Amino acid sequence: MVSPATTDPRTYATGKRKTAIARVWIKPGTGNFVVNGHALDVYFDRATSVMIANQALELVEVKGQFDIVATCTGGGKSAQAEAVRHGISRALCDVDAEKRPALKRAGFLTRDARKKERKKYGQPGARKRFQYSKR
Repeated sequence: MVSPATTDPRTYATGKRKTAIARVWIKPGTGNFVVNGHALDVYFDRATSVMIANQALELVEVKGQFDIVATCTGGGKSAQAEAVRHGISRALCDVDAEKRPALKRAGFLTRDARKKERKKYGQPGARKRFQYSKR
């Protein structure tokens, strides 16, 4: 018996940025792009976020060749857009390994590890210290 995973034309990848996580499925299609059940430009209301989400597709010149379904959780809209880009880049590498060098050069495969630093005890913020008074 053939397992359903081998017959599924979809490719799955996970993208992350700050606390945002994007689960991305891509399959050959007509360019449909759905994020959390909404069209891309409806979900990401800023043009910058739409552009960021599409960057990986435009770089390897496959925009309009894949249907993309993404589920985003956590973080803000900007971080989610970057997480979607990260997930799409990883999925494109699984589909065609020849795309990897271009995506790697652009930095789309590297997980951006910058996060908000935690507040420390004995001070008002992560780095800020309470005001020092000499007298």
